[in-house]
Amino acid sequence: MDRALALAEAVRGTTSPNPWVGCVVEPGGFTGATSPPGGPHAEVVALAAAGPAARGATLVCTLEPCAHRGRTGPCAEAIVAAGVARVVVGMADPDPQVAGRGLARLRQAGVEVLTGVRAEAVAAQLAPYRKHRATGRPYVVLKLAATLDGRTAAPDGSSRWITGAQARADAHRLRAVSDVVAVGAGTVRADDPALTVRPDGALRPPGASDPVPGAAGATPSGGQPRRQPLRAVFGAVPAGARVEPAESLSGDPGAILDDLGAKGVLQLLVEGGATLAGRLHRAGLVDRYVLYLAPALLGGDDGAPVLAGPGASTLAEAWRGRIVAVTRLGPDVRIDLEP
Repeated sequence: MDRALALAEAVRGTTSPNPWVGCVVEPGGFTGATSPPGGPHAEVVALAAAGPAARGATLVCTLEPCAHRGRTGPCAEAIVAAGVARVVVGMADPDPQVAGRGLARLRQAGVEVLTGVRAEAVAAQLAPYRKHRATGRPYVVLKLAATLDGRTAAPDGSSRWITGAQARADAHRLRAVSDVVAVGAGTVRADDPALTVRPDGALRPPGASDPVPGAAGATPSGGQPRRQPLRAVFGAVPAGARVEPAESLSGDPGAILDDLGAKGVLQLLVEGGATLAGRLHRAGLVDRYVLYLAPALLGGDDGAPVLAGPGASTLAEAWRGRIVAVTRLGPDVRIDLEP
């Protein structure tokens, strides 16, 4: 199952609106991962690799095999037809079109089924997919970079670069697994970001050429080429901005998320600024906070805060979350926080 999880992670960012799934057929170690939309699912890829060796074998997959026909045929039927004897599944599929039907079809055909193996790890990996299928909205990741005293820019507005190269490369990997990357219009006016994924994870200086949205981006080892995420701006897109072409998002944030979810967006990465970050935070719309902290102090109260706007009036009203990961990135630290 750990190998299947790694296979799934390698294609994350290439499969939306479908889930990223990994599969291994044993004995033989035949593997598969979900193809881009319209292509075969992980189970079918692994079965094709196994060929006749699939008969009587064990198939291990991170997510329940589908039992319905969409752009591809049902994976459960392909497993039955291949003569697989045993299927080991990480977690049941929350999609209403599946929701246990795949497991039921396998058992009906006499296939031994074991579920719940590494379920917590699979659920964490598929958090955006699970959120989308449960609510119709994308999983919202709010990414921020700050000094240790909580400032995202100096009083003169300068913010490049708060963090070092390793943290910035990590942020590009975060972009690569997101379907849409968005900022506020104020950030576009102040910083003119491109919001693209650098193929090598390194940042080019301002003004350098950038990858074209829709083209291949960073390529994980053994995985599909990363496509560039779509780019969006909360507010009007200034003419001539490097983020163009980008979609302008306006109106109620909840309605915006509903619209993005209806378009098949599973993960939305918001990169600021502080006004937009504060707005989404106060509305309770953030699913995961990713905060990059640099060992730097601006040493005053006149720099830009992490979250702008009204905050809690007393400590008792402070928002408290749960730290789920702390990662050292060169001189910097990444902290992942969830509600």
